[in-house]
This record gives sequence, C-alpha cells and structure tokens, in this order.
Amino acid sequence: MVIAVAMGVMNVATYAYTIVAARLLGPRDYGAFAALMGVLLVVMVASLALQATAARRIAATPDNVHQIEVVILRVGLQASLGIGLLCLVLAPAINQVVRLDSLRTAALIAFAAAPLTLMGAQAGILQGERRWVPLAMIYAGVGVPRLVIGTAMVLWRPTEFAALFGVVVAAYVPVLVGWVALRHPRAPGEHSPDHSTSALWQETFHNSITLIAFFALSNVDILVARNVLDSHQAGLYAGGLIMVKAVLFLPQFVVVLAFPSMSNASAATATLFKSLLVVVVLGAVTSLGALVLSGLAVIFVGGAQYSSIQDQLWVFAALGTVLSMVQLLIYSVLARQARRAVLLVYVALLAVVGVGQLAGSVNELMLLVLAVDLALLASLVVVALRHSNPMRGNAGSLAIPTPGQPTGPAPSG
Repeated sequence: MVIAVAMGVMNVATYAYTIVAARLLGPRDYGAFAALMGVLLVVMVASLALQATAARRIAATPDNVHQIEVVILRVGLQASLGIGLLCLVLAPAINQVVRLDSLRTAALIAFAAAPLTLMGAQAGILQGERRWVPLAMIYAGVGVPRLVIGTAMVLWRPTEFAALFGVVVAAYVPVLVGWVALRHPRAPGEHSPDHSTSALWQETFHNSITLIAFFALSNVDILVARNVLDSHQAGLYAGGLIMVKAVLFLPQFVVVLAFPSMSNASAATATLFKSLLVVVVLGAVTSLGALVLSGLAVIFVGGAQYSSIQDQLWVFAALGTVLSMVQLLIYSVLARQARRAVLLVYVALLAVVGVGQLAGSVNELMLLVLAVDLALLASLVVVALRHSNPMRGNAGSLAIPTPGQPTGPAPSG
C-alpha cells in the first residue's frame, strides 16, 4: 500500500505537471516539450536498468547485500557521469531530431539524465531489500518537486526551455532522498565474485538494451508524429499520449512489487500472470471511464484545445493498457535474464517507425501503433507460455536462472 500510494502520488504529480504544461504552452510548444520528455524517458533506461540489476541480485542473493550495495552505487555514479556527458555531446543531434531550433534546450537533457541515472541505483537497492518506505519517498520525490518547481517555471516563462528546466532542477530531489536513506550501509556479509563491478556493468548493459527497446517503442510515435504530421496535429497526438502515459504508469507499482518475486524461477510464471490480470482490470476500467466520461478525459489531457481527439481518448487509454502489459512482460524477461525475447521488441519498434510513415492523421497513426503493440503483446505472451517451465533448456530456449545462479547469455545448442 505504501508503494502504491507513493507511486500514485508520483504519477498524479507528474501528469498534473504535464497537464499544466499542455495548457500553458499550447499544442505547438507542448509538442516540442513532449518530444523532449520522450527523449529523456529513453535516456532513463540506464536508471531503470541499474534498478533492475540491483533489485534482482539483492533479492536472489540477500547474503551479498552489502557487496552489491557498494558496487551498484559505484557503477551508478560512473553511469550517471558518462550518460550526462554523452547527452551533452549529442545535444545537436537531439536538437535536430526533435526540430527544436534551440541547442540550449536540447542540452538540458544531460543535466536531468545524470541525477536520474544515479537515482536508479539507489532505488534498486531499496527495492531489492524491500525497504518500501524510503523507496516510496524516492518515488514521491520524483513527482511532487517536478510539479511544484516546473509549474513555477512555466508560469514565469511559458516556453519548452522553462518547462524542461523545471524538470532538471526537480531531478536532484530524489537523489538527495536516496542518499539519506542509504547513508548508513548494511553490515558486511558474504562476498562473491559474481557481484564484481564488471559483472554488474554487464548485466546493467544487457538490461539497458532490453529497456531501451521498450521505452523507444513507447515514445517513438511522438517523434514519428512530429515528422509525418503538421505541428498542430502532432501536438494533438501528444495530448492523446498524456492518456497513454497515464494508463501505462498507473499500474507501475505492480511491476515494482512483483519484480523481486519474478526473479525466483519457482514463482515467476504465477506472479507474472496474476500481475497481468491486475493490469488488465485497471486498464479496462480506465478505458471505459475515458469512453463514458470523454468530456472529463479531454480536460485531463489539456482542455478545449484538444477537443478534436475527445472521441479517441478511450483508444489512447487502450493503447496505454497494452503498453503496460508489454512492460510487465519485459520485466519478466529481465527477472529471468531471458535476453533473446528483446528481439521481438526491436522488431515492433522498427514496425512503428515504418508503418507510421503511412499515417496522414492522428487517428491513423494511433491505430497503426495500437496494431503493432497488440502483435508484440501476443508474441510475448506466447513466449512466456512456451517457456513457463524453468527446466526447459532445448535449443533456442530462454534460460531462466535460479536465485544465486550467475547470470549470462542464454545457452544455446
């Protein structure tokens, strides 16, 4: 309940800020801001990969918690500095892809990515140790400061630069919360060569490859929209994505709570399908609400400026539900270190980029993206069912490690 409430506060605050930005910036500037936030979400896969690495290893080998904590914080600091520098170097490319005409705005991505990456290592330790209260405080620290600081910035100067600068300043708050929670390390326990710096870097890298595929998939459509639709239509599509992201992140607490259990081969399949059921129920209720209360839903995504997509908001909610189910299946892949399934996500990503070029309107792009995501969901469910038996080890199967087993590429042959 603590995690559910905290993540609810985080999501409400995050999307309240999104609504504020959509209203104050208008479709044209908000489209640029939404695209930048999409880029930031993709960059943040390193943060989530660090969190998954720490949580899985601590849950699987609790006797090594002190060693893992020390190493993952070291890796997290190295990654945060490296990613911040990389984003700064790539600022001209981001400026070109998002069509900002503002290099300084694109450069802000670097100063938000660095602290959020380190936060992932901190959150992973707390998640793996099941220290729910300080983890909840980190989640609340992500959303509430963004709403307060970001709103103040946008009220002061309603531009995409000010909106993103508010996000940058707020990003340092959860890092401070994590530092306070972890300032007293655990007592030294057992030491294992499986948890070396290089081993954690390797797992984090593979987790990043998987998560970047998912986050690219769930955010690439706004970039497609800005390149195949005019600025107003792309802004309307970005407004619809407010609903998508709300439904996508609404059941995120399910992923956080289920992930440590999914790292245990004996409970992984049962946990996965129970969690999928919860996600489906939440998504169905949200989609029905968006259909019946479409007038209220359009207020949620930005108001009268977005009234032309009012009748399609329930479909955007359905798209968010599908993506939320895909996300849960992706985390099941991470928990089992079943790395080959990520190829399906990359195929879906390429498909969205390809078929998206055929779209001539908001409605057409939305339906094309939904069709691709449904196909991916069906494929991942088939994979999960096919490999639900942890003893499967035939050619081409996805290996499922048991707790404490060293991770590595799935064996073949």
